[in-house]
Amino acid sequence: QVQLVESGGGLVQPGGSLRLSCVDSRTIFSSNAMGWYRQAPGKQRELVAAISTGGGTNYLSSVKGRFTISRDNAKNTVYLHMNGLKPEDTAVYYCNAGGRFYRGAYYANNDYWGQGTQVTVSS
Repeated sequence: QVQLVESGGGLVQPGGSLRLSCVDSRTIFSSNAMGWYRQAPGKQRELVAAISTGGGTNYLSSVKGRFTISRDNAKNTVYLHMNGLKPEDTAVYYCNAGGRFYRGAYYANNDYWGQGTQVTVSS
């Protein structure tokens, strides 16, 4: 019954790279905006990056220039390429499907989240 599944997390050293993937099993993937969020222990979930159906993007200021969100509609998949990882990037990363863009900002669909994938950046 799970329809949104993240993968690609792991343990990396500072400065390392990871690519996260999120696969939406639904056939309407191409018609949905997608977002990546993260949540560290004791902290609120925050938007990391989002991509619209037309390819427009929005990024958390602290990840601009380091992270890139992209989508492959043929594979029903959204990616988050993460470079130059820092310890403060450590969190569980969640995929969100079906949010909305309004004036360049992404607003989550709070009813549809993936299970999360752990990213740990440590030396």
